[in-house]
Amino acid sequence: MNFPDSQALRTTPYERLAPYLPWAWLPLWIAAALVAIFQHGPMPMYSTRTLSVAWEMWTHHSVLVPYLNGLPYSDKPPLLLWLIQLGWAIGGVGDVWPRLLEVALGALQLVLAWRLARRLFPQNPLIAHGTAWILLALTYGFLFGLQVMYEVLLADCVLAALLCLAPSANGQPPQLGRFALALSLGLLTKGPVMLLHVGLPWLLGPLWSECAHNHARRWYVRGGAACAVACAVLLTWALLAAWSGGVAYRHTLLVHQTAGRVVDAFAHAQPFWWYLPLLPVLVFPFALWPRIWLALASWRHPLEPGVRFLLAWLVPVFLAFSMISGKQAYYLLPEFAGFAMLIAASLARLSLQETRNSRWWSPWPLALLLALAGVALMAMDGLVAHGHLADPMYATLATHSRPFGALYLLLALALALPRRGELYRVAGVGLLAVVAANGLFSMTLWPAYDFTPVARLLATAQQQGRAVANFESNDGQYTFLGRLTEPVASVHSLHALSEWARQHPEGLVIIYPRRLSDADRAQAIYTQPFRGISLAVWPAQALVQALPQEIL
Repeated sequence: MNFPDSQALRTTPYERLAPYLPWAWLPLWIAAALVAIFQHGPMPMYSTRTLSVAWEMWTHHSVLVPYLNGLPYSDKPPLLLWLIQLGWAIGGVGDVWPRLLEVALGALQLVLAWRLARRLFPQNPLIAHGTAWILLALTYGFLFGLQVMYEVLLADCVLAALLCLAPSANGQPPQLGRFALALSLGLLTKGPVMLLHVGLPWLLGPLWSECAHNHARRWYVRGGAACAVACAVLLTWALLAAWSGGVAYRHTLLVHQTAGRVVDAFAHAQPFWWYLPLLPVLVFPFALWPRIWLALASWRHPLEPGVRFLLAWLVPVFLAFSMISGKQAYYLLPEFAGFAMLIAASLARLSLQETRNSRWWSPWPLALLLALAGVALMAMDGLVAHGHLADPMYATLATHSRPFGALYLLLALALALPRRGELYRVAGVGLLAVVAANGLFSMTLWPAYDFTPVARLLATAQQQGRAVANFESNDGQYTFLGRLTEPVASVHSLHALSEWARQHPEGLVIIYPRRLSDADRAQAIYTQPFRGISLAVWPAQALVQALPQEIL
């Protein structure tokens, strides 16, 4: 990324073609996402759970209340599920439409980020292009964007809402009607957490917006009215769903979910500082480009309005999520566009003349990592053959590791060559590297994550009238894949398992043992590796008889 006043502004091929191909990043990302998302099936537990909830809504003919394992599902509002079912109503039930939907939502995220960057930094259009290139190459964001989950749709709603608040070049006031619409859609996507992503930068409006500073009363009154309208939309759905779903669902939906996650998480509880060391991972591969850190450290007061907007958005939201007990890395996915904008603006501010001859600020750490990965993949089959790598995972990877190792060495060479246009090279190399990694996973390790065979087995069992239970948690990982029409029971103790087997002597039980002997495999009707352990389906009575042998 070059300075706007630099004579070298259009020295890279992309920058020379930028006026003619301003959207080159969009078809590149769409092509990469389509290749990656169809390399393997829905990933448990994220994609399979969302698809199962949509499937159970479909089979229950429910418009308002989501279902999982036969019970009302209170974790998420239904907007994404409605979009999935809309496609199913047109083209039939399957997993192709949900994947295409995720790619479309990811493409929309890039476009909205590009537009927001254009709005915030109108004096330098290359910041918007840099934002798109950085965002498309963020490894974690790309991989998680392949999951049929709520966060990408939520990110679209967040960016759309912020775009309505951001100052325009011609001085138009904020579009608070559209802001209310975007906020409503975000609330229907993932609930009140939308207010954290958008409400905090709105509250801090006088710090970055002249309109909010000069007309604070109008800003807060009209913005508050927009928030009230959006909350009324969510409340309307919640009350209708609570009335339809019963007393237990009503309490869980209206009280337990929000209070539990904020005050004392019943899932994913982490300490306050948990997100801080995770930041370099979230902005990988750019975290391994030293120029980024030099650029971020180069800011001095006074900060321009666009940067103040980004700080008023990212810093409070980061602190708010740090204070919330329940934490997951993907909770910050709507802020990835903000991270990309801040990096792009910082690079644009940094003068290339200061570091043009410095090898230290080139992306050599990323090139080194890719080279090491390439060498490791090239040597993996030999290391496995000589017994230096005993884990079965490495033996599986080694079957296809050599060509991917060669590819990573070529990508490392592409970064190591001293040429201009480092931003676009880092972004392009990062995107190719993550698609290749996903391909290697699909060709080698994916069978251990593929629940389709066991789901079909369970579907056949249910058609024969045999009940099915899952020992430990059941996240609906089999329901959509097997198109199950009856819920899979969950048992959480040996006593409960024995009682369930007594009531269902012909039933089947899914267990996840750490190891299986040959005798165990002979008694189980199905086994497969799963995430370093095993998955096995046992006849209920045979499993109860084997319990003293410490199968579980």
